[in-house]
Formats: sequence, structure tokens, C-alpha cells
Amino acid sequence: MSDYDIRDPRFARLIFGAAKLEHLWTGGRWVEGPVYVPAAKSLVWSDIPNDRLLRFDESSGAVSVFETPCGYHNGHTLDHQGRIIACEHGGRRVSRLDFDGRWTSLVDRFEGKRLNSPNDVVVHSDGSLWFSDPTYGIDTHYEGHRSEPDLDGSNVYRLDPATGAVSCLVTDMVKPNGLCFSPDETRLYVADTGATHVAGMEGLMRVYDIDAAGRPVDGRLFATSPAGLFDGIRSDAQGNIWASTGAGVAVYAPDGTHIGGIVVPEIVSNLCFGGPKRNRLYITAQTSLYSIYLNAHAAGWR
Repeated sequence: MSDYDIRDPRFARLIFGAAKLEHLWTGGRWVEGPVYVPAAKSLVWSDIPNDRLLRFDESSGAVSVFETPCGYHNGHTLDHQGRIIACEHGGRRVSRLDFDGRWTSLVDRFEGKRLNSPNDVVVHSDGSLWFSDPTYGIDTHYEGHRSEPDLDGSNVYRLDPATGAVSCLVTDMVKPNGLCFSPDETRLYVADTGATHVAGMEGLMRVYDIDAAGRPVDGRLFATSPAGLFDGIRSDAQGNIWASTGAGVAVYAPDGTHIGGIVVPEIVSNLCFGGPKRNRLYITAQTSLYSIYLNAHAAGWR
């Protein structure tokens, strides 16, 4: 069985036929939030129900516990200083791992009300942090602490770490989840996993144009998931969108065409580009960590 689902010649140019999907580790309950840390030549990711962060050493292949307990982390990214930014279900906040090894809370409220449970986060070139805030960390005790929401909905927010100002940017989704910018930051892509709460709803990804004021506008459907739900999403340097699904990784050209994918034997939760050349796709899927080398690079890599 091939590791690839080739639907368009554009996808064939993004892969190496000889590169195989590698199963790097297993032993989690629901793994999520991979982030590549170049300075450490390592990948850090979450095992949410086990309330721990794990670390894959790219040089040795060893896997170790990075931190536990950790506040039921979900998504991660790096800021412009190379510090890990985390979405915490347990603390219902976005936090930062500072150089002294301590976690600093960046935001846990909007207009005086506690956030639901931040899920995924991306950093803009201006240093602002954009994050999604569905209720998964407070829906049950499995991925956090069950609680009633303070806010009326699940939205996407922007945090200015310099001033602490928080603005609500996207309010037309049921459960906003994974998000990413196009390479030129003229578009914002957001996955909606609202099917977990709304019967009959499809797994969706929406795209928004970024206007002159830096706000997302003209939200519209970009794609529907071919299997299960979209969760984590990433853009490559050419603007293709790599999305996690119930059957693997689905890849979309900037025009929305589903051009291909990578078949994975577990439900994929998230993914990120890593390695010195950012051409190694790391994939978190249910209990395991996978990777595969690509003829594609992360957006922003030089």
C-alpha cells in the first residue's frame, strides 16, 4: 500500500516517491500540538489526557518526557525569539516558556471573562499571537477540567504580547480549531470541528482575507474534510495547506483543490514542518508520532 494519495500533478511535485512514512513513537492517549524547536534540534508535542509534554531528539531518535504535569497543553508555536507558546486547557490560557524555564501566562481572559480552553496558536510577523478558543478542555475531565463556559461562543482572538491587548477576530464558527496564515499573511485559514457538537455538520476549513487594518474579513468555505474532521493545519512555502484528517494528511492547493495526501494508519490530530531544512513533516496521530520527508518546506523557511 502506498503512503501517498496522488490526485493532481501538483502534489506529485511535493513528495519523494522513495520517502516512507516513519513511525517514530507510540504510547500516548491523544497526542497533539507538535512544535519544532530548532535550537534544541527537537520536536515537542502534547499527550493531552496524560497531561504531559514529550520531546523527540532529532539527533538520537530518543523520546523523553519534557514536562509533566503541564496544564493539559494542546497546540504550540514558537515566537520570534524562539520561545514556546502554548495553549493550555487546564489553565484556560495562552502561556510562554521563558528562557529561565518558567511558564508565563500571557492571556486567560477576554473582557473580564475566562477563556474557554485555547486550542491552537500561530504567530504573525508583527509578533501578535492569534489563537482559537473552543470548549474541548472544559467539556469533560479527559482533556482538562470540566466547567461551564464564561464566554458565549467559541472564537478566534488576537493577542498583542507587548501591550496585553486582546481582540476578538472570528465569531462565525462553531468550534474553531487549527489555524494558519498563508505565506504572505494575506489569508487566514481556520478549521472548524463543530461536528463534535452539532449533529450532521461536516468537517470544514474556512479562509478569511486579511484587510488593510489587519483583520480577517470575507470568511468563506475553503474545503470540506474527505474523512472525519480537519484539525491542525499548516502552510508550506508555496501556499499549499497541509491538513490533518481522520484518514491522514490532506493537501490543498491555494485555489482549494484537493491535490493529494499522506495515508496514516491512525486519526491525525496535528502536524508541523521540522528538521534543519523544514522539509520533514511531523505528524501526531491518536497514540503515535510519525514523520515523512517532503519536497516542500515550511512557510517562512529560508
